[in-house]
Amino acid sequence: MKKVQKADGQSKKKGTDWRRSGFAWILTALFLFLCNVTAWTGVVQAEGEETAGGDMEAVDGVVPSTSILLMEASTGKVIKEQDADVCRPPASVTKVMTLLLTFEKLSQGKIHLTDEVTTSARAKSMGGSQVFLEEGEVQTVETLIKCIAVASGNDASVAVAEHIAGSEEEFVKLMNEKADQLGMKNTHFVDCCGLTDSTEHYTTARDVALMSRELITKYPDIFNYTTIWMEDITHTTARGSSNFTLSSTNKLLKQYQWANGLKTGFTSRAKYCITATACKDEIELIAVIMGAETKEIRNQTAIELFNYGYSVSNLYLDANQDTLEPVPVEGGVEDTVSVYIEEPFRYLDIDGNDLSQIEKTLQLPEKVTAPVEEGGVAGRVVYRLGDQEIGSVCVLYGNPVEQAFYLDYLKKTIHTFFL
Repeated sequence: MKKVQKADGQSKKKGTDWRRSGFAWILTALFLFLCNVTAWTGVVQAEGEETAGGDMEAVDGVVPSTSILLMEASTGKVIKEQDADVCRPPASVTKVMTLLLTFEKLSQGKIHLTDEVTTSARAKSMGGSQVFLEEGEVQTVETLIKCIAVASGNDASVAVAEHIAGSEEEFVKLMNEKADQLGMKNTHFVDCCGLTDSTEHYTTARDVALMSRELITKYPDIFNYTTIWMEDITHTTARGSSNFTLSSTNKLLKQYQWANGLKTGFTSRAKYCITATACKDEIELIAVIMGAETKEIRNQTAIELFNYGYSVSNLYLDANQDTLEPVPVEGGVEDTVSVYIEEPFRYLDIDGNDLSQIEKTLQLPEKVTAPVEEGGVAGRVVYRLGDQEIGSVCVLYGNPVEQAFYLDYLKKTIHTFFL
């Protein structure tokens, strides 16, 4: 049985391409200049300061000798890419996986935000970007998440890893297992923070986008932390208590209106990296840049990619809250079985198509034979744009129906004629 209708989903239209206006270019350049010269005093920065200058030589948002990937998060559609499968050291972008596993363990109830974590000698000894935890210092898991997400603390990353897995080495095993599960085919981790110079620690722009997508779509609470610009924490040690200011390493939070994350990185081998996220008109974009020569190039490239993405993107949404008619059942203790559409449908168009022309087709059998398993696939909803199928969503059985036997038929007969 097929039912065809014009799809009643909503379309989030693309914005005007601001790059077509020379005046907008001038305003944007002035804004970025003012943001970059803003100085914060009295704060220890988590990333090293820029030592090399230079202007971005970009063509359509692409920078030579840099890996780039732009993805829409809800659909996973890649909008733009360059050398996205070239293996590169990720520096502190590694911490996206550390945060992903942390939020996964929180969701499973294996750890809690209020858990107190004692800093080990190993965690305290970490160099690079840090929040200067002391051996024996106690911080909550939530505070350590802030230290990682905001200030890129290597010491905080190791402390969390040890709390979850007992040691950083065991935690790294979990990182690589998760990478395999996510289909990150060109990734291998050897530490939890990206400080290592090992050539065995690598990933790609595509794989970074995959783990970033997993983090922000499954655990959107991460944005409660990645949007923090500055915040104080308290160090309490044998020497007493003192405040320490976390300052975000992600300057896009001040340079791009819709930026809300996610993680920056820098080492001399990796150069300047970022997996940046932004949300505008319910369209979430992930821009990954790896191997940029300067911090300015990295950030400007992310802005270029975001503006390009929003200028071409048109997102179709169907909540799929339709109430479906039950399907007749043969040979069952019940005469019908309920069905429902499994999930909403989202489709990203970057070709300028008229999404009001999308057709939605319900494909269900006219009847089914018992037994019927609850949650089993009954059919699907198919979406077409012109002659092309653009996606589908499963229709599932809402309840089990057991096979009927002689006594069941007898009961039905008695019920029909005598009750």
